[in-house]
Amino acid sequence: MFKTYLFLIGAIFCEVAGTMLLPISQNFTKLIPTSLLAMFYLTALFLLTFVVNKLPIAIVYATWSGLGIFTIAILGYVFFKQTLAWQAMLGLFLIVIGVVLVNSFTGKLN
Repeated sequence: MFKTYLFLIGAIFCEVAGTMLLPISQNFTKLIPTSLLAMFYLTALFLLTFVVNKLPIAIVYATWSGLGIFTIAILGYVFFKQTLAWQAMLGLFLIVIGVVLVNSFTGKLN
């Protein structure tokens, strides 16, 4: 199960890296960022194929998208100086709490 979660973390990392390259690719006009973006997205999907064999797809997608949203919001603040209202930050932390709760009870349902 540990290996499964490592693949999921790798998929989240790759999806976040690809998403962070979107503004840098300038509408896919920059070859290197666009190529890296595509590579990261394809790698994320490849890693997810291993995860969905071990965990329910609803859990996998909720975790992947929830932690991806949270991480992208944090990195958008750090690298692109984007700001979020306190309500949005509260919502992001609630997403993380939800992901933790969902994953805490996943093994108990099988």
